[in-house]
This record gives sequence, structure tokens and C-alpha cells, in this order.
Amino acid sequence: MDKYSPQEIEKKWQDKWEKDAAFKTEMDENRPKYYALEMFPYPSGNLHMGHVRNYSIGDVMARYKTMEGFNVLHPMGFDSFGMPAENAAIKNNVKPSDWTFSNIENMKRQQRSMGLSYDWDREAITCTPEYYKWTQWLFELFYKKGLAYKKKASVNWCDTCGTVLANEQVIDGKCWRCDSEVQKKDLSQWFLKITDYADVLLKDLDKLKGWPERVKTMQDNWIGRSEGLEFEMPVEGMDEKLSVYTTRPDTAYGITFVALAAENPLVEKICENNPKAAEIKAFCDKVRNQSEMERTSSESEKEGIFTGVYAINPFNGNKAQLWVTNYVLADYGTGAVMGVPSGDQRDWMFAKKYDLPIILTLQPKDKELKLEEMDAAYTDKDGVLVNSGKFTGMEIHKAMSGIIDEAEAQGFGKRKVNYRLRDWLISRQRYWGAPIPVIHCPHCGEVLVPEEDLPVRLPEDVSFDSGALSPLATSEAFVNCKCPKCGADAKRETDTMDTFICSSWYYLRYTDPKNDKAPFAKDKVNYWAPVDQYIGGIEHAILHLLYSRFFTKVLHDAGLVDFDEPFANLLTQGMVLKDGSKMSKSKGNVVSPEEIIGKYGADTARLFILFAAPVDRDLEWSDQGVEGAFRFLGRVWRILDHFEDMVKAGKGEYDVAALTKEEKELRRVLHVTIKKVTEDIRDRFMFNTAISSIMELVNAAYAFQDKELNAGLAREFAAALIKMLAPFAPHITEELWHNLFGEGSVHQQQWPKFEEEATKLAEIEIVLQINGKVRDRITLPADIDKTAMEAAVKELPRAKELTEGKTIVKVICVPKKLVNIVVK
Repeated sequence: MDKYSPQEIEKKWQDKWEKDAAFKTEMDENRPKYYALEMFPYPSGNLHMGHVRNYSIGDVMARYKTMEGFNVLHPMGFDSFGMPAENAAIKNNVKPSDWTFSNIENMKRQQRSMGLSYDWDREAITCTPEYYKWTQWLFELFYKKGLAYKKKASVNWCDTCGTVLANEQVIDGKCWRCDSEVQKKDLSQWFLKITDYADVLLKDLDKLKGWPERVKTMQDNWIGRSEGLEFEMPVEGMDEKLSVYTTRPDTAYGITFVALAAENPLVEKICENNPKAAEIKAFCDKVRNQSEMERTSSESEKEGIFTGVYAINPFNGNKAQLWVTNYVLADYGTGAVMGVPSGDQRDWMFAKKYDLPIILTLQPKDKELKLEEMDAAYTDKDGVLVNSGKFTGMEIHKAMSGIIDEAEAQGFGKRKVNYRLRDWLISRQRYWGAPIPVIHCPHCGEVLVPEEDLPVRLPEDVSFDSGALSPLATSEAFVNCKCPKCGADAKRETDTMDTFICSSWYYLRYTDPKNDKAPFAKDKVNYWAPVDQYIGGIEHAILHLLYSRFFTKVLHDAGLVDFDEPFANLLTQGMVLKDGSKMSKSKGNVVSPEEIIGKYGADTARLFILFAAPVDRDLEWSDQGVEGAFRFLGRVWRILDHFEDMVKAGKGEYDVAALTKEEKELRRVLHVTIKKVTEDIRDRFMFNTAISSIMELVNAAYAFQDKELNAGLAREFAAALIKMLAPFAPHITEELWHNLFGEGSVHQQQWPKFEEEATKLAEIEIVLQINGKVRDRITLPADIDKTAMEAAVKELPRAKELTEGKTIVKVICVPKKLVNIVVK
């Protein structure tokens, strides 16, 4: 065995694995299956260290489960539609497809250089017609089930990207992709009715035992289920009734104003023949240009304008002023919020600012509140009602139910469940996406493109300077078509789909990627899916992960799959940091995976990134840590080089009793390590501690670097060490296995088993204490009982010397640890 040279070894084995199709997977009903999946990347051109970490984690699980005897599916593809390709096309005058596929080839080359065990025959690239045909087919399925519709709506618009964004893609009032401020626009857009599945998406979070609680909490909060009362307030001087939703019906007798969203349809009617119309409209225009985050943030100043109109509180007949405000959103509840200053701090501050009336409706059970002495709202959800008609004196929770009953009995209100979740806006005014397969006919209205005519292909004769219109609208050959129903001249839909549609079902396509008759065959998808272990970033908690759950539930209800959750287990890996912050070109702290692999090899890069921190925590990049990982692999190479002749001389069985004391201890450490590494990978994803245990084992073996080791033990040690290291460092272990054992691939070997008996210590060290201070130590058999241990320690010369002439008050014996003799 020559010196460890990763550059030679890694290329050699990568070529062989590819030539032998080593990771190709087929269905096998006789073996348990395991579907390991990392989130597929956008083909930006180059892998970054976050990718390396993500893929290394998945590869460890795929290789480990293969050695455990599972039939493992481990695919990869590219989420390849989207803005960056279109922007690059505009900037560099290249086709988006050319830019995309060039980047895919480069990233595949980099992924191969990492030694990842992907079945590339299953590759799914979302921008190919073979894939987006089925994305369009699934859109049509949603449409037929009443889950896809088009309506005019106030939408999130990013001027920089020139497109609409879903609510989930607006982060702190800014575009999730380019960080530009998001504005509101009224456009006719396509939506998917994810709200129809809000309840089941929320309820089934409890089924996801293998998901981080943090992710489930984020989805729970995003769906935002609340129970309350929806009731109608007559508007004075108008035929209109104002619908209001509240989760605090107990405060209904304290309404002194109603806050309207600037977009509430009632505002336009209020402005008719209103002397304040111009002022109100100017305020509404100002509010509409504020981001949702600005309007709802607790830090933002609450502003409003009184319309001069009043609504009537149906509970007590009191008048309530109607105000248009900047803190109510049109699409939450009814777009109108009752103002109860005494019970809500936001309402309190608004009332104080504009000198509005305040009615006290709630106070503690044991204390009488006085408005003139209060400097804030009473917001505790505990107490009794006051100034609340027949409900005065009633405990708050009992009153809530009673007030709702009253509203229902009087016919002006009803119990209502509400959600923060809004329907998913999927229209995008961009070119590089899956065209929405709809034709607009002047006679038939919306008509789906017949299934046999899918895919609706992207045209190439488009202009990218179309502003709020999709570039598809500039292609006359694309736009102009015949109605499939009546044959009349018609127009194609020119919006494309949100790219999150493509990634909401890709994990299913991997189970049957070449199918041209259906998105996947039912027997194949039900054999492989759901995904057993999914790995990706926490930033996808309420985008991709929620959308994928929605898609899977719809497909389950349509009878296409037998399961209703896509990912049984989820691991969200931490970020890779450099100098305390996320790597980025702007910060100049980027570490190139290619440079690291070129210098040290992929095994070193993988080993470092899995060893440096627990997988779910952020990892601080360390050049010294990379050097350390490289040196460790060199140590593995050298010790196995030293053992080579012994390993080859060794047989399967050997006499354990004939081993020396030192050899028995190495064997014990070996079996302890097998147990620890197995449990760390299988049960805990503690790859860093698993690698640490392997390092300790190698250190223990170095006690034999200058002497002979029992050939049978040398063979057992070498085989187990190489197998345990194989999922982390696949190239060096393949080479070592080939050199020492010759037969087959290490990655197809059975995972090593530990013997529980072999993990036990033969001897233990017992401490002698006198009055709590350590005075001596003694080595005793590990199975010694408490009485014999105490007797043996008392016989120590040091024990006799220090207790001679003194009174032994008591003896404290901690089995297998210490004996403390207390003397006077």
C-alpha cells in the first residue's frame, strides 16, 4: 500500500462506480426499502459548502442503510425553473435553457467529485418538457377538483423581479429572492385552494413524530387557526351591514370604534357623497403602498382616518365610529376589526392617540378597575365582565360561549373558525416556468388544454422587456390558438407557475422518472414513498415543506398515492459559517468546495463537515479542522498498512481467550466503538460523535504500531474500522477494502455487529479516599461485588498506613468507583 493519495484514489473509484452503475436501484419486494433524500438544488452554477453538508448527511444515511440490508433509493435532480436563469438570459443574451443546462452539468460534475451515491438514472430536472408535462397535468387535476381558480386580487409585487409573490415569499416586507421592497398591485391571478386543507394540514402535524418541533410550530403558527365569533353590525344611514370577526367576544360590549382595512369594499361605498372622500382615498392609497409587515408589526405606528360614519353594536345599540386604519389587512377575517380599547393594547393606544371613547368590560375577580387610573388595556384572559348587560359579573370563558350563543339566537352572528393561511398564489409573470395549461375562449370561458396535448411547451420567440405582462404574451404563435371545445379563435394563459409547484411533487417523480403515461405508477410510488429521511434547510419550513404536504394530501384524496404525508422524518441541517457569519461573496468569506476537494480530497471535506458540529447546529469553518481531518485519514491509512500482513494472514475465527491483556482491551474498544457508531448514526444522527469514536479506536490501535497483533483480531479490527468509516469517507475505505480484502465493494458489505459481552471491561480502577481525599488506586476484576471491593481496598498498604491508630467512623462504598474511609 503506497502513501495515501486522495487525488488518485477518488477519481479511480468514482469512474468505477459510474461504469458499474453501482448505485442503481430497483424495486425489490423481498427487502425493506429506505428512501433517503436531500432537497434538490437550484442550478446556480456551483456547489457551496451548505450543499456539501446537506449531501454528505444524506449520503451517510444512504450508505449506512444499504449496509444494514435495506433497498435504498437515493436520487438527485435540479429545481431548474426560476428567476435567476431568466435574469442571466437578459444579462448575457443566452437562452435560459442553455444557461440552466450548462450549470446543471457543472454541478453534477461537482456532485460526482464528492463521491455521492446517487442513482443518476432517476434524475428529475423540472424545466424539461418530460417533467413539466406532469406539473401541468397535476395543475389540471387540481382544477378539476375545484382547487385551482383565477380571481382579481391585491397581490404582492416585486418590481425588481417583475413578478407576483405568494404571501410565504414575502419576508419582513421584502422579496424572498432579491430583498427588494414588496408593493401591492391589483391583478387577475391563479390560486390553489390550500385553505381547503388548512384543518388537516394543522391536525396531521401531530403525526409527524420524526419532524423537529420547531418546524411543526412554524407551520402551526403560519396556518394560524383561531375560533371566534363573526357578527354583523348595521351601518348608520346605509343599507350595508359590516361583518366583523373576533376571537374575544367577551369584550363585545366595549366596542367604541371599528377599524377597516383600506381595501375593504365598504370604504368605497362610504366615500360616495362623503365630504371627506378625497382625504379618505388619499389615506387608502398611502396604506396600500405599505408592506404587510409594516402594517402588522407591533413596532409600526398605528394610523387612521375617521370616515364620519357609524356602525351600530348589535349587543347594546351603542354607536361605534368607523375608521380606516393602516393595521388591518383585507384578507384576514373580514377586513374589519372591532376596536375595544379597554381590552386590547393596540386599540388602547389608537384610542388615546385619536381621543376615542373607552368602555371598561373586563376586570380581575378580586380587584375593581377604574378607567381614570388605568394607563394600559387589561389584556389578561382571566377575570369577570363589567358593563356587559346580562353578562356582567360572569367569568370570562363562560361569558365567551354565552355571548356567541346570544349572537346566534338573535340571528346577527355565528361561531366561526378562521385561519391566517391564505390561498396559494401561483401566477408568475415570467417566462422561465411551467406554462399554466389553460385556454381563454370568448365563448367557452376557461378551458383546460386536453391531456393529450400536454405539455404546453415554452416558446422561444419571446421578449423579456414586458413589465407586468409575462414574456409569453409577446409570442403571438404561443398566445393565439383554437378553443379545444368549440374551435373558435382563443388565447392561451400567459402566466407561468410558481416554481414551488415543481418542487411540491418531485420526490414522487423519482420513484418512476421515465414514465411517459403518468406522473408515476401507483405500485412504484407506494413501494418507495413516503420519503423515510428528508434533509434540508429550516428556511423551507413554511414554503416547500407546507406546499409538499398539501400536494401529497390532494394526491392521496385523488387515489394516486396511499400515504398522506410526504416525509416521515425531517432533518434540518445548520448553516456553514465563516468568521461567525454565513458565507457569501459580498462578505468575501466564501470557501470553495472545489478547492478543498482539489487539495485534500472529497473524503476529507466530508469528514470535516460531519465531524465539526452536530448536523442540526451551525458549523464554523476551520482550515485547521480540515487539516486535522486529512491527517486522521492518513493515520487510518498508515495503521492499516502496518496491519496488512496480519490482516491477510487472519481467518474468520480466532481464540479470544488466547489474546494478550492489551489485545483484549483493543477488542473491547473495537466492540464499544461499533455499538456507539451504530447507535449514533441509526438513532441520533450524531455523526460528529460517531467519527470521534472512530478516531479513539484508531488511537487505541496505534499502541500496536511497533508490534505484532493477533492476526484474527487484526482482520476483525480492519474490517470493522473500514466498514464504520465507509459512509463518511467512501473513497479511502473502498481502496482499503480492495487492498486488504479484495472481494466486492465495502459499500455492499454487511454493517459490523457488536458483541455485548465483548464491550465489558475485564478490570476496573477503584479509588481509595480517606476523609474524601484521593490517597491511592487499585485495579480489580470488573465483576467484583461491593463486599469484596471494600475488603480489597482496606488491605492496601496506604489504607492501613493512614488509618493506623485512628477510629474508623464509617466506610462509604460506591460500587465500581471508590471506597471512602472516614476516620477520626
